[in-house]
Formats: sequence, C-alpha cells, structure tokens
Amino acid sequence: MKPDVKAFFDKATFTVTYLVKDPGSPACAIVDSVLNFDYASGRTDTASADAVIAYIKDAGLTVEWILETHVHADHLSAAPYLQEHLGGKIGIGDQITVVQNTFGKIFNEGSEFQRDGSQFDQLFVEGDRFEIGALSGRVLHTPGHTPACLTYVIGEAAFVGDTLFMPDFGTARCDFPGGSAEALFASIQKIFTLPDTTRIFVAHDYLAPGRDSYAWETTVGEEKARNIHVGGATTAAKFVAMRQARDATLAMPRLIIPSLQVNMRAGQMPPAEDNGKTYLKVPVNGL
Repeated sequence: MKPDVKAFFDKATFTVTYLVKDPGSPACAIVDSVLNFDYASGRTDTASADAVIAYIKDAGLTVEWILETHVHADHLSAAPYLQEHLGGKIGIGDQITVVQNTFGKIFNEGSEFQRDGSQFDQLFVEGDRFEIGALSGRVLHTPGHTPACLTYVIGEAAFVGDTLFMPDFGTARCDFPGGSAEALFASIQKIFTLPDTTRIFVAHDYLAPGRDSYAWETTVGEEKARNIHVGGATTAAKFVAMRQARDATLAMPRLIIPSLQVNMRAGQMPPAEDNGKTYLKVPVNGL
C-alpha cells in the first residue's frame, strides 16, 4: 500500500517532519517533529509543530503514532507537545537506553533520570510491526549515526532518519558517542535490500552544491546507483575511510547541547529546579 506523505520542512534546522497517512482512513503518524529553539535566549517556540497540528485538525485526521527515528542532535523534538494536542503513542528504538546511559554520564544526570526508555510509550526492536489504520509498518534497526537509529518501512515508503541523505549529499556522520561508520555501512546495505522502487524519505536536506531547491524524497534504486558516498560499487573499507576522514573535519551541530538533553527524555525538558526554572547544562570540553 502506498501511504500519503506530506512533508514539513524546518529551514532553521534543515529538518523534515513527515505526516504519514493511511489513504483509506483518517489514521496517520508523525515522524521526526521539531520544537523550535533559540539558543541565544533559551526560548522555545512551537511554530513548526503548530503547523503540523493545524494541518491535521483541518483535515480531520487521527494521530496513532509519533515516531522518532533516533535521538536527534540538531533539533529538539516536539513529541510531547504534539501528543498533548493530538494524542498518539511516542515510539523510538529500544537502544535508546544505550544513548541515555552515554549522555546521562556526559551531562552528569542524577538518579532521577531514568535510563530505561520509560519516557517513551513504545520501544521498537528489529522486525517489530505496527499499524496506521490499514497501513502496515515494520521496523529496521539501522545504527551507525547513533546506536538507536531506526528506519520505519510503512507500506512502500521508508523513513530512514539520518542514515542516507539525498544521493547528491551522501550519508550521515558517525562521530558522535556510540556512532560507527562500519555499522552505518551495514545498515545502509540493509536498506538497499528493499525493492528499488521503495520511496525513501530522508530526515534532513542541506541543499547540495549545484542544486537550487531542497529535496527529501528519493528511491532505493536511486540511492544504490547515485549516492556519492555509498552508491555503485563502494566497498565497506572505502566508505569507512571516507566517513572517518570527513567526520574529523565537521563541527558539532549548533543545537547538540540542548537537543540531546531534551530528546533523550522523549522531548521533555529536564526537571525544574527549586526555583521553578528549567536549566540545560553545557558540559565544558565534554563533547
């Protein structure tokens, strides 16, 4: 079955949020939502999420799932805000516990921070299935960018998060704690076993040189043939060498500090302190 897919592009973070709808019913899911955040002022804004909410309410849709492909390091998740206004269950991969343990230590979180994934409604493992109305979805564990990365295959569409980008931009970095270029190559080969006609929806687009408009939809066949990092006859060794050399030149994402602290909590802010205010930590020389 071919799902109806609508994209909402957040240019500030180059993030694509997807609304995935069963064509035969009002049932839908949201993939990789965005809570706007101004780092200089420490203020959040819900404009991006509100656009999704308005569209869903105007169309009379029913949200069954709010899905995260992984703990993003470049934007904050709006999952709790969307759930409050629309319902639905928040899902992520079960290896979120690895991410929570890693970054719980980096941010020196106390014992009140649960590292068991209990902040989420559903922890998916490889092969799990779920429904969006009459649409059938299944889960692929595709680590490498992070240990907890998932690809959601919904009907004939695959939502790959930060594994593959558009063919002219390549693949995701692997130098965050717990990342692995070897694992990412293996994950991409898993995605490449899907039919060539499978539509791929990427989580970000950064406007590759020579292209004058943002894009986020491609196919397995196009990625296999033309991806500049992993297409054609690229070997694992060649990919790993390229990825490691490239990652060594990259700066940390602008919003990595707030994003990790919020997203490992399923989009919730850290608990307020005794003055009623919420704070985000900056680990000096910690990343």
